[in-house]
Amino acid sequence: MAERNSSINADGIFEPFSTDEAPWEEFAHGQRFASRFKRLDKFGGGTHVGVCLEELEPGKQSGPAHYHMLEEEHLYILEGSLTLRLGDKTFELSKEDYVCFPAGQKAGHTLINHSDTTCRYLIIGEKSPHEVTLYTDSGRIQVRLVQEGYDQSKTMEYWEGEDN
Repeated sequence: MAERNSSINADGIFEPFSTDEAPWEEFAHGQRFASRFKRLDKFGGGTHVGVCLEELEPGKQSGPAHYHMLEEEHLYILEGSLTLRLGDKTFELSKEDYVCFPAGQKAGHTLINHSDTTCRYLIIGEKSPHEVTLYTDSGRIQVRLVQEGYDQSKTMEYWEGEDN
């Protein structure tokens, strides 16, 4: 069967689909960061809520530690295990474990697979065009609305740079 680009039918209606039909995407940055994922939301026609089926290989980290100011995220482990770094604490998560990262919770989160098998999980979150994400290890601030990143250590006072 040919791979479909979405679950839309000839009448423009998005229909149920097997997750096997959604294409895998991959990302990697250096030796540390890498994952494989399926954008189930996009394949199924969604635009407001992000739903990804992800796989994290042994020895890999999902991405930089971060938290969201406007968006809430949910993580549900389907199989395997991984380490959740949440603020200054770590938690070992395995099959059927769940965690919510509420919007504005100022504790960076990231996933690291310290096991010897692939971990498969669902990550669900909002897709606000106005999102601001803070990266706790680097001090980077990402502003989705303008598609730019800023260095948190270089803040300005309200009147700084304005003529008197």
